Amino acid sequence: MAGGPSTPALAAAVSGAGGLGFLAAGYRRPDALREDIAETRRLGAELFGVNLFWIAEQEVDAEAVARFAASLGPGAGEPRFDDDAPAEKLDLVVGERVPIVSFTFGCPSREVVGRLHEAGAAVWVTVTEPAEAETARDAGADALVVQGVEAGGHRGTFVDEDGTGELGLLALLRLVARSVDLPLVASGGIVDGAGVAAVLAAGARAAQLGTAFLRTPEAGTPAEHRVALAGGRRTALTRAFTGRRARSIENRFVREHRDAPSAFPHLNFVTARLRSVARDAGDAESVSLWAGQAYTLAEEAPAAVLVRRCSDDALAALAAASHRFLT
Repeated sequence: MAGGPSTPALAAAVSGAGGLGFLAAGYRRPDALREDIAETRRLGAELFGVNLFWIAEQEVDAEAVARFAASLGPGAGEPRFDDDAPAEKLDLVVGERVPIVSFTFGCPSREVVGRLHEAGAAVWVTVTEPAEAETARDAGADALVVQGVEAGGHRGTFVDEDGTGELGLLALLRLVARSVDLPLVASGGIVDGAGVAAVLAAGARAAQLGTAFLRTPEAGTPAEHRVALAGGRRTALTRAFTGRRARSIENRFVREHRDAPSAFPHLNFVTARLRSVARDAGDAESVSLWAGQAYTLAEEAPAAVLVRRCSDDALAALAAASHRFLT
C-alpha cells in the first residue's frame, strides 16, 4: 500500500471497525511518517501498525539498467540505490512506541527486534518461503506475514530472484506452518470473507487485505488506478516500474518492458518522472496499477463497511463449510 493508497484515514477506519490498520512507511520521509502516525492517533486509532521497507543493497547489472533507462527516452531519471532511511524510521517507531512494526523485503537482526521489543512493539516479518520464515523466527519475530504469489504490489522476498517467493498462498501457509511455530498472517489474493475463512481454515491466525481497500474513499488510490480496478484485465508480475517483481494489472508499460532487469530501487528512480507525468495526464497505460489476482472482487465502499462485511461473511463461510463437512 506504499506510494499513495496508504493513508491515516484508512488505517484509522480499519482499526476503528475492529480490524488492524497499517501505515505504509515505504517511500515516506521520516517527518512525513511522523505526521501520519500523529494523524492516525488523532483519528482515534490506538492499536495500529507501521510497515517498514528493510532493503539490503544487492548487486545489479549496471549495463542492463543503463539500456533500460535509454529505452525510455529523455524523460527517464537517473538510477541510484536508496535504502529508504531504515535507521531514521526505526528510531521514529521506537520513539513513538508504535504497537506493531512489520518488515518487508528483508528480516531485521535480533538486535533490532530486541530494541523494538524493549519499546513494547510486536515485530512481524513478511515471508514468501519456508526458509525466510525460519530466518525470521530465529531473529525473534512475533508473527509472520505469509505472502502468497497472488498478492498485489511488490513481492516481499528477501532477494529478488525468479522462482523465489512464487508459491500460492494456501501451499505456502501449510509449508510455513510445518516449518515454524509462530502466528501466521495470511496475505495474497484475499478480498472477501470467503477468502478470509479459507486462510483461517488453512492455519492462519489472521488475514491481511490490501487490494480489497484500494477502492475505499479513505484510500489515496489515484483516479486512473481506481478506473483500472473496475475493469477486468489480468494481472502479471513485472519489474518494469521499480526493478523488483510486483503484481500489477497489465497495461502497455508492463507489456513493453517484460525484460526489465532486477534492480530495486534503481528502476524506481528511472521511471518516477515518467510515471508522474502519466499520472497527471490520466494515462493508465504508463503507471503501476498494483492489484492482487482477485482484484475484481474488490468493492467500492467505506473501509469500515468492508471490515465488518468481511468478518460477517467469514463467519458465515466457516459455518457453511463445517455444515457441509459434517453432512
